[in-house]
Amino acid sequence: MRAVVYREFGSHEVLGLEEVEPPPLGRDAVLVRIHAAAVNPVDWKIRAGRLAGVLETWFPAIPGWDFAGVVERVGPAVTELAAGDRVLGYARMDVVRWGTAAEYIAAPIRTVAKAPDSWSLQEASTLPLAGLTAYQSLHGALGVGTDDVLYVNAAAGGVGTFAMQIAAAAGATVIASTSPRNFSYVEGFGARPVDRHAPLAEGLARHGLRITAAFDAVGGEALDELTALTPRVCSIADARVGDAGGAYVFARPDRADLGSLVALADAGQLRTELSEVFPLEETAAAHALSERRSTRGKITIAVA
Repeated sequence: MRAVVYREFGSHEVLGLEEVEPPPLGRDAVLVRIHAAAVNPVDWKIRAGRLAGVLETWFPAIPGWDFAGVVERVGPAVTELAAGDRVLGYARMDVVRWGTAAEYIAAPIRTVAKAPDSWSLQEASTLPLAGLTAYQSLHGALGVGTDDVLYVNAAAGGVGTFAMQIAAAAGATVIASTSPRNFSYVEGFGARPVDRHAPLAEGLARHGLRITAAFDAVGGEALDELTALTPRVCSIADARVGDAGGAYVFARPDRADLGSLVALADAGQLRTELSEVFPLEETAAAHALSERRSTRGKITIAVA
């Protein structure tokens, strides 16, 4: 199969397209013909070696955890899916080796769910990691509900875009921190924008609101500012949040949570924003774009 491979840690230039053996199909896994594979910041952080102390990498490695495609075969213990099913998944495994920037993935059934009927497979590929990160943060760590005013920073990014919508579906009011050029974008999801370059108190005063919970995707000083305002804070960027009584979230593959996200999508309560689509052979360019940290919505790779 064709796959993008890297044989050492480094910049996006270590990525190259190669012919490799397809991954082995486990007894409780499904072999999926990948149609699209989204790019997430964690992909290039792993490739650069920045998570080497947290995640073990076996070289040669294929980057990527997100995918959407069609089931080709199922392992003998799988009853939940069948050949021909349209699926999506967050294929994070115990080691970094078989990734999704490839024509096939053998994904454990716990990481896979049927794709939304109302979304294309390119759109569906953007949902797993970013959607699970937002869903597990808001419903698991924060318990966001109808009485909440939720603050979301980096709101125009991939995770932020889903966080705004998941919070709105739960009945919360959303305050979205972003650049002024993205104000109309976040307003399109029902959020109330504040300028990320201005003091937070100034933005909140503009809307006459007081936040009851906060979702942090930035860390550092931004996190410090939030923990001074509310004890209900979760962060996906800074583990120090635990020292302030908040929660650090690193998304887990969860078939039930994926199903909840798909249900929101098919109910019209969740949509995605595809900012850029690259062919498989330009995966390095997709990583380079993601590393600029200015993307609105999601980047995905068209494999088929």
